[in-house]
Amino acid sequence: MKNQFLLKCAVIFALNMAAISHAEIYAERWQSNAFDVDVVKIEQPQNLRLFLNDAKTNQPLHKFDAVQKKLKSCEKLLFAMNAGMYHSDYSAVGLYVEASQQNQKLNRVEQGFGNFYLQPNGVLAWNQDKSIIATTDDYAKIKFNADYATQSGPMLVMNEKINPNFLEHSDSFKIRNGVGIKDQTLYFVISNTAVSFYQFAQFFQQQLKVQNALYMDGSISSAYIPQLKRADSAVKLGPMIGYVDVKNCQKD
Repeated sequence: MKNQFLLKCAVIFALNMAAISHAEIYAERWQSNAFDVDVVKIEQPQNLRLFLNDAKTNQPLHKFDAVQKKLKSCEKLLFAMNAGMYHSDYSAVGLYVEASQQNQKLNRVEQGFGNFYLQPNGVLAWNQDKSIIATTDDYAKIKFNADYATQSGPMLVMNEKINPNFLEHSDSFKIRNGVGIKDQTLYFVISNTAVSFYQFAQFFQQQLKVQNALYMDGSISSAYIPQLKRADSAVKLGPMIGYVDVKNCQKD
């Protein structure tokens, strides 16, 4: 059975990458001497959402299983990841737009404690037609009509170049997660081993060849990727991003 599964679902390249597709998302496990990461590729943003608080109680959802419980009975969570930094009360540090409602404004402060304030930071935003990742300054200029948006930092890759503030030989290693964009395809990545900012950005630049990439977080990095049998639940989270399968929902 295991061999049949591998023959059917896995594609092995020099990087020892296993790839599994499901509905509109594509999950990959990249493993090599340089990288060990899980990647989820999403080409269409229509069913991608942000989650933070319970609509009835206004209390943080915290966990991926709580997100699933709040979906309609016909909906199914296919992927989820933490999606931006938060305060001690789990509210977003920067811009947060959910279902076209702005709950937190764009944070233009450039100096402060924590990775969010490493410059430049940036925004992931999307609507039914388009997805973008941009620096905070660039996002402020374009007046994007976002259905969903989350601000985090620092930017990992900008215009195909690694953030020049990263040290190539840094000794700061952590599990990290982030998101990159190539044309209109989004790549959500979480490392399975501790990496530096530079190494993490290098994966986006060299392996995924994205135009821009944004860091989400470090020590609390978590993901729900059932295709790869991954369901992290060790820590409570603030903003979360999720891809929801709605094909079983009847349209009026």
